[in-house]
Amino acid sequence: MTKVGLGSHPFFLGFEQLERLMERTVKSENNGYPPFNIEQTSANSYRITLAVAGFAEDDLSITIEDRQLMIRGRQSEEDDGRIFLHRGIAARQFQRSFVLAEGVEVSGAAMENGLLHVDLSRAEPEKVVRTIQIDRR
Repeated sequence: MTKVGLGSHPFFLGFEQLERLMERTVKSENNGYPPFNIEQTSANSYRITLAVAGFAEDDLSITIEDRQLMIRGRQSEEDDGRIFLHRGIAARQFQRSFVLAEGVEVSGAAMENGLLHVDLSRAEPEKVVRTIQIDRR
C-alpha cells in the first residue's frame, strides 16, 4: 500500500516539510499538565498561557528547537522540613511543546499570578512579484 501525502500531489510541490511538521505535532505529548490557553491577541500575534502555580521563574525554561517551542518546568527538590498532611498542588516536572509555523517568533514571556504568558508574533510576509526570464537554447 502506498502512502499518499501532500508531497505526492503535483500541485503541492515543496510541501513535504509541512507534512513532516503535521506528523510531529500528532506525536507530541498530550498529557494535559499543565493546563494552557492559546489566544489570538491581534491579527498577527498570539499568547500561550500555562497555569504553573507553585513554579518560580527559575524553575521554568523556554526554548525553541527546530521550530518547536519547548516549555519545561522542574521545581527544585528543597526539603525545608515541611511535613505535608495533604499535597494537592502538583509539583511534578513537565514538558509542553508547541510547533511554530514559519515566520512565528517568540516576542516575550512573563509570569503573572501563577500564570506563564508566552507571546508570539508573526511577521507579515512581504509580497514579491518576480518575472522569470526565459532562456533561448
